[in-house]
Amino acid sequence: MQIKDITPFIGAEMTGVDYEDLQRPEVFRQLAELVHRRELAVVRGLDITPRQQIELASRLGRPVPFLMAKYRHPEHEEIMISSNAMKANRPVGVARVGNFWHQDSSYVKDPAPYTMLHGIDVPSTSGHTLYASALDVYDRLPQEWKEKIAGRTALHTVSKRQRISPEHVGLSIAELKALVELEYPMTEHPLVRQDPTSGRSYLYGAPEYMDSVVGFDANENAEFFALIDRLIQDPDRVYTHRWTTNDLVVWKTATTYHAATAIEPGVTRTVHRVSIEEDGQWPA
Repeated sequence: MQIKDITPFIGAEMTGVDYEDLQRPEVFRQLAELVHRRELAVVRGLDITPRQQIELASRLGRPVPFLMAKYRHPEHEEIMISSNAMKANRPVGVARVGNFWHQDSSYVKDPAPYTMLHGIDVPSTSGHTLYASALDVYDRLPQEWKEKIAGRTALHTVSKRQRISPEHVGLSIAELKALVELEYPMTEHPLVRQDPTSGRSYLYGAPEYMDSVVGFDANENAEFFALIDRLIQDPDRVYTHRWTTNDLVVWKTATTYHAATAIEPGVTRTVHRVSIEEDGQWPA
């Protein structure tokens, strides 16, 4: 087994590990500690079944069924299938998931603290996943902005990225917006939080899932959103995960910004995703 940091600012990678190795408490503990210490952990080439993925996830917390039942794995409701593939002229899973910078589910009151992806059918030339550290983003904020956002909260919303479903056909834009706000009311979160592992401050919020900073006017919001977009997307501070078959990637949702990149035409990509709630039992 080999472990190395991926970048100075986010991520660690484990190689030479199989499922049986991870059944050993001391090995799984190393994986969990990498997630907590480095925000993101990659296990290369981990050949596991969906049931085994859920078992591993359950040792970090409590795997929860994906909200949209039609995109759940047919045998394991805790797994969301992210895929652009078709079978019998029907989508295998949900395509174009997370193709924008975000922190998972920040638009809900209590987002699950971990996300786990397993690469099932992954191209090597496209469909990468980009990662950036929210701790690093906060560190790079100009001091004047750190002072300006201290103690402030922001309103988070899914309205900018809500998908259009068949039941929305015929609605006006105003009606659709009102429906989304009714189903997913805005949620207020502190802009600056402290990571419990390191004690470092991090920025909680990405423009695509935020409506506004409470107390900022329109110009201040626009300026702040543009600033954090630049900081998140700085190519010198982004880790690009180029998937290989059976990669397992686990991250802390609050401190990890990420975005999926486009898949080249004619290529399929399937990834299994598990969202993991805290259950107070880690480490297992």
